Amino acid sequence: MTSMSAEADAHESGTFELGGDLPVHRLGYGTMQLTGEGVWGDPPDPEEAVRVLRRAVALGVTFMDTADAYGPFTAELLMRKALHPYPPDLVIATKAGFARPGPGEWVAVGRPAYLRQQVELSLRHLGVERIDLLQLHRVDPEVPIADQVGELAAMQQEGKIRHIGLSEVTTAQIEQASRTATIVSVQNRYNLADRASEDVLAHAERNGMGFIPWYPLATGGLARKGGPLDRIAEEHGAQPSQLALAWLLRRSPVMLPIPGTSKVAHLEHNIAAAGIRLTDQQYEELTAAV
Repeated sequence: MTSMSAEADAHESGTFELGGDLPVHRLGYGTMQLTGEGVWGDPPDPEEAVRVLRRAVALGVTFMDTADAYGPFTAELLMRKALHPYPPDLVIATKAGFARPGPGEWVAVGRPAYLRQQVELSLRHLGVERIDLLQLHRVDPEVPIADQVGELAAMQQEGKIRHIGLSEVTTAQIEQASRTATIVSVQNRYNLADRASEDVLAHAERNGMGFIPWYPLATGGLARKGGPLDRIAEEHGAQPSQLALAWLLRRSPVMLPIPGTSKVAHLEHNIAAAGIRLTDQQYEELTAAV
């Protein structure tokens, strides 16, 4: 039996170089839960949110994912409050391309003028002169991809964006976008129970792109009592959600999970998954479980 390191931190998840020049520890942190209900407004406990962000850095997290749409801007402002001036090795990824008419409402808007406005606001709210990774949050079906990515590429040329990524896209859309700019990452829904984006992951691997799985902790019915996930978690003295993260980290060297939480205790629980080492047999059993 292999056991989980009680002192595990994000260092143990290994590293990946975003865009070939931004090394990050592969187990990161996502800020979506640092808001109110419906991903709207302030969180119930803003001071705990600040503690979560600072604890994440203390636990070796060097990759944080946020978005202008979280709040909107709530998560970005909390990051600035908690961490600015930022540690030199912290890579911040944010997103633009979703308008927020109200709680729980999301509307894709990819008009170039809107994207430029949102990137400028993120620069101001984060307190930076250049965004490490700016991801197009969603492709707006009403606007040519070349126009949406082209505006981000223009801001990259202006020195306001370092690298460009995409979110929730098909391989065809990645190829389209890649004709306009260099795409270094893709963020699609992917987890142990939902692998609909296998082809996108394979594309990312072939092209050296980071793959950022959102909703990484979902396990579906795999965590049922006595099931393979439950049993293997017991073998490691861990929880099924930690095994789900360990499986993602083992699944691909380009995988960059960003589990989110609004509580320090849950953050520590998630980051400890970096210390889990699945055996070949355990990995294959979990992979075959779906």
